[in-house]
Amino acid sequence: MTEELPGAGEQVLLAGLGNPGPQYAGNRHNVGFMVLDELAARVGGKFKAHKSGAELLEGRLAGRRVVLAKPRSFMNLSGGPVVGAARFYKIAPSGVVVVHDELDLEFGALKMKLGGGDNGHNGLRSITKSLSTKDYYRVRFGVGRPPGRQDPADFVLKDFSTVERKTLALEVDRCADAVEALIGSGLSAAQNAFHAG
Repeated sequence: MTEELPGAGEQVLLAGLGNPGPQYAGNRHNVGFMVLDELAARVGGKFKAHKSGAELLEGRLAGRRVVLAKPRSFMNLSGGPVVGAARFYKIAPSGVVVVHDELDLEFGALKMKLGGGDNGHNGLRSITKSLSTKDYYRVRFGVGRPPGRQDPADFVLKDFSTVERKTLALEVDRCADAVEALIGSGLSAAQNAFHAG
C-alpha cells in the first residue's frame, strides 16, 4: 500500500522545523532541527545552504535516498523552503515527512500520522498552504502544555526545562529512530513500534 511508505520507494524529503539563529537553538519549537541534526550525523554529512531557502543534506537512511531539510526562514514561513526543496528534487507531498514540536503530547511522546490539521502550529499551517494539501507525513515530538496560564506561543520559544534536558538527547535519538522506521518500514509498523499505549 503506497500510503504506508513515504515516497513509495522514491526519494524522501525529511524536513525539521525550527527558527534559525543561535538564540533559538535550545527552544522547544526547535526540536525538529535537533532531530534533523541527529539524522545528519547518521547520514555522515553537513548541511549546505540551497537556493530553496533551506539548508539541505542528501544521503541514505534506512536504505532510502533522502534529502534532509532545515528551512532558513522563521517557523511561520516554513512552507516556502520546504516546497522549494520538494520541487527541486521532484518529490511529491506524499514523500514529505515533517518533524515538529507538539503541545498536545507530553514531553518526549511521539506520534506519527499522514495528513490532518495543523492544530494551531504555524509551521504546519505554512507547509499545508504552500503544498496545497494536508497529505504529507508528520512526526510529532511532544513538548507538553505550558504550566498555569503561560501563553503557548511564549512556552515554545523557551528552552527545555532542566529536568527535560537530562533526557532530551535520548528523546531526540528515539525520534530519529522513529523517522527511520517510518521511511524504512512504513507508517503502521512505525506507529506500532513508537506510539506509547
